[in-house]
Amino acid sequence: MSFTTITNPFNPSESYTTRLWPDHCVQNTPGAELVPELDASRLDRVIHKGTDPRVEMYSAFYDPLKNPRVSDSGLAGVLKEADVTHVYVVGLAGDYCVRSTAVDAVAEGFITYVIEEGTKTVDPGGWEVCKGEIEKLGVRVVSKDEPEVKRLFGTSSGED
Repeated sequence: MSFTTITNPFNPSESYTTRLWPDHCVQNTPGAELVPELDASRLDRVIHKGTDPRVEMYSAFYDPLKNPRVSDSGLAGVLKEADVTHVYVVGLAGDYCVRSTAVDAVAEGFITYVIEEGTKTVDPGGWEVCKGEIEKLGVRVVSKDEPEVKRLFGTSSGED
């Protein structure tokens, strides 16, 4: 496993270390397409992340740099404008992108859930540690069978 340091292009005193990944989800390739099982006709919009090659962007909201932020997808504004209060996060990788997105959603004031069956980690055995960390930050980790998820499909009244 290899790592690199990324420095804020607008503030050389701010940097972070990140893992190096093989090319994946490259724009205009099959790896970046939505899965065919997803009914895209029901989508309001698609938010793109990781479009600035100067920074790694695990979160669907923004990069980890803060002073100043380099890349912001606009997701928080879109959700707030639509009066969204609850965010449900699934995907790959639980210990990177899912984690960062869920933590940023909480920081933005959303009630945030990670659905366990809908995420997998990169690092074997890493989910229990990750789950404990994000729960301490306010993320609620739930099963697809719990009321918080079932209420989305009208099968249970659910509770916050």
